[in-house]
Amino acid sequence: MTEVTLEVAKELIAAAEEKATEIGVPMCIAVMDEGANLVGFHRMDDALLASIDIAQNKAYSSVTLKLDTQTIHEVSQPGEPLYGLGDTNDGRIVTFGGGFPLEDDNGTVIGGIGVSGGSVEEDMEVAQAGVERFENR
Repeated sequence: MTEVTLEVAKELIAAAEEKATEIGVPMCIAVMDEGANLVGFHRMDDALLASIDIAQNKAYSSVTLKLDTQTIHEVSQPGEPLYGLGDTNDGRIVTFGGGFPLEDDNGTVIGGIGVSGGSVEEDMEVAQAGVERFENR
């Protein structure tokens, strides 16, 4: 697989929504392609309005930095080499978990998924469901 299409985005969103429903937390789910272009977005009923931008920015962060946002969190803390990273890119870089890059079979980042609406742990769990669906296509 070499690109994140709308069909792929719909599959990942469905898997993430299924997990969000299972844990009882309404989420916003965003999927981007390798150019950080939004391919698919879904806001579950009653998901936090602030989570619309946060989910998209988590996907953006994962694509543009080729890292999951939990790792971005770790390397951007005071005293770490990328401290202040969250203030770059017009504030679009998210420095807490819930965003993951999507990689092809060669390990090349070809997209990203971002989820927001719950705790960091819940966001990561729901996003990971989308990543697992992607990896098992």
